[in-house]
Amino acid sequence: MKEITFINRNKARWEKFEQQLKKPSSIDPDSLADQFIQLTDDLAFARTFYPRSHTLAYLNSLSQKTHQELYRNKREKGSRIPSFIKTELPLVLRSARPYFLISFIVFMAAWTIGVASALNDNNFVRIILGDQYVNMTLNNIEKGDPMAVYGNTSELPMFLHITMNNVLVSFVVFLFGLLTPLGSIYQLFRNGIMVGAFQAFFYQKNLLGVSTLAIMIHGTLELSAIVLAGGAGIILGKYFIFPGSYPRKESFVYGVKKGIKIMIGLVPVFIVAGFLEGFVI
Repeated sequence: MKEITFINRNKARWEKFEQQLKKPSSIDPDSLADQFIQLTDDLAFARTFYPRSHTLAYLNSLSQKTHQELYRNKREKGSRIPSFIKTELPLVLRSARPYFLISFIVFMAAWTIGVASALNDNNFVRIILGDQYVNMTLNNIEKGDPMAVYGNTSELPMFLHITMNNVLVSFVVFLFGLLTPLGSIYQLFRNGIMVGAFQAFFYQKNLLGVSTLAIMIHGTLELSAIVLAGGAGIILGKYFIFPGSYPRKESFVYGVKKGIKIMIGLVPVFIVAGFLEGFVI
């Protein structure tokens, strides 16, 4: 069937339904559900035969509005938190695996560049980590406590400071996705370079084992969370730049919701990493 024929056959019904949605209180719920089923049938047909058409975008938008109206007043059974942890979050994480993989590859590539650059240029570590941090660490090494930076503050304030810092860094990585996926990729690259330079610096001082142990205790969670936040940021930018058959606004909102769910799921990871860094190291 030609697209124009499909439109002419259904246009009047779609327009009538769209007008009814402007006054949802006047629509019988059963009638709304029946029309929603018809609409999703039309949507499936359009997705199959007219995948790049404005018709598909229109039906996507109308279906979404109808779905929101159907479930707008639906009462949740019990607390939302258990279902979010057991169902929503795992499904979102599973669907985001390709973006997590991209994020991981970018971070590890940057880590490798950071290591190679620091080993080939003694000034590189100072450029990346700053003179203050390098000089402080050198003084700690001379005193026989290379990780003293973690012990200069009492445990609870250190825990709170580190947790908030981890949350801030990860949310910056995520929110840079608003500048297209390249924004989050830039932040991932920047953090990967820093970690690589950090490791190379301690390797040059024959303290690679000490720094690796410190990273393993808390950094495994912390760095993993940053990589996942990078994946969420890439999702955010991708759904804005490449909306597919959805209107750009609706695609962007969908990407925001998906990314925020991932970030909410990472909050316990930040807390555990901050606890380990504040109370264990």
